Amino acid sequence: MRGPVVVLGDTLLDRDVEGVVNRLCPDSPVPVLDETAATDRPGGAGLAAVFAAAQGAEVVLVTALADDAGGARLSALLTAAGVQVYPLALAGATPEKIRLRARGRVLLRHDRGGTSGEPGQPSDEVLRVIGAASAVLVSDYGRGVAQQPALREALAATRAPVVWDPHPRGPAAVPGVHLVTPNESEVRELVPALPGASRLAAASRGAQGLRRRWRAGAVAVTLGGDGALLCHAGSTPLVVPTPGSAEGDTCGAGDRFAAAASLALSEGALVSEAVQAAVAEASAYVAGGGVAAALAASARAGSAPGVRAPRSGTPGAAGTDRVGVAAVAALLGEVRAAGGTVVATGGCFDLLHAGHVATLEAARQLGDCLIVCLNSDASVAGLKGPDRPVQSEADRSRLLAALSCVDAVLIFDEPTPDAALSWIRPDVWVKGGDYATGGGDASATLPEAAVVRRWGGNTVVVPYLDGRSTTDLIVRTLAERTR
Repeated sequence: MRGPVVVLGDTLLDRDVEGVVNRLCPDSPVPVLDETAATDRPGGAGLAAVFAAAQGAEVVLVTALADDAGGARLSALLTAAGVQVYPLALAGATPEKIRLRARGRVLLRHDRGGTSGEPGQPSDEVLRVIGAASAVLVSDYGRGVAQQPALREALAATRAPVVWDPHPRGPAAVPGVHLVTPNESEVRELVPALPGASRLAAASRGAQGLRRRWRAGAVAVTLGGDGALLCHAGSTPLVVPTPGSAEGDTCGAGDRFAAAASLALSEGALVSEAVQAAVAEASAYVAGGGVAAALAASARAGSAPGVRAPRSGTPGAAGTDRVGVAAVAALLGEVRAAGGTVVATGGCFDLLHAGHVATLEAARQLGDCLIVCLNSDASVAGLKGPDRPVQSEADRSRLLAALSCVDAVLIFDEPTPDAALSWIRPDVWVKGGDYATGGGDASATLPEAAVVRRWGGNTVVVPYLDGRSTTDLIVRTLAERTR
């Protein structure tokens, strides 16, 4: 059985703010952008993973996510795109790139997130999936994931073809990678060109120098609209031209190139064949409108489609300060800074009853905080039918947050809490004992168990009070009304 394509590297949160400019600011001679729309998307390694998943591949992303709203947003976007997130802890804030655009042109890019935070240690499951990969793409954005020692050991040991998309601030590729894919400016920074050298001569010299320094099998220098130049050991460079004109927004074209090359290598292509396929893919991507056209508009600015605050509720009401991404992020920061254990559980909690409370109280005893992942109204209706939920998500979240055993509540829209879990990374995931229907390993029956293993978490079952069920309560109530 062929393994997944593994993308490893730094993920950023990209936001494109579109607007119109009709005037200058009265107190400074700068244009005023009136915002008309905003779109969030994964950037960096996350974008490369989304591109690969869009081609139908099974894609695993090994990346670092911060305990903040940006990390929650990224987890939601990546999961919605079909990417399996294997998260590492990330100290500090999520790096963000915000592009202010008018009429298809970027007026200003605003970066935030500060200096690179140090990624955490990978779990055994992360190292296993790298070893089982059909191909690995290292998408380095110079923020530390590609420099993590345990990950580098796993990359050096894997038998899968490795593509390394470098960054001038990042580390050297591990020895023996199949293909390195710098662009022209990156290769000039890594291997300075000789004065007066032509464009092709500079690219060829830089590629061969980088190939020898990093002991790589081949280096393909991307040349923008002119295709790519591929250098092997002791061979004449191969120039791969673009199949046609590729004018347009080039943002993300390098990620598209590297992802396409990795997919081709995972299917057994030669390096030269992989580079030709990658040039064709990147050219079509630019000509087709770039990132805005390539990615479905699945996530607009505002509430993330995976983890969010409730849409309604009374400001200042009891418990509402413990509901939502901001509340969970603050709690995670506090508990992890103290070296504590994060416990999470989830469910619809439509009619809060004694069985729920027993589960929540037992779960809270397993660590230093308890986060409840709560199905939204849309999620409950999808799982249980149009007549559910009985209570709105605002009411359900407020009731849960009011319990002394619950420290925070996170609402999610999907049928499963995978995106929320990938962001929270609980040390322990807990479900009620009704999930354990037989002997043996009870956690094996839980659908979330495989997700929790990605970061080395544990899944447990706690006793559930017999005879307590929301569905049974509703049925009994309706029966009594019809008597």
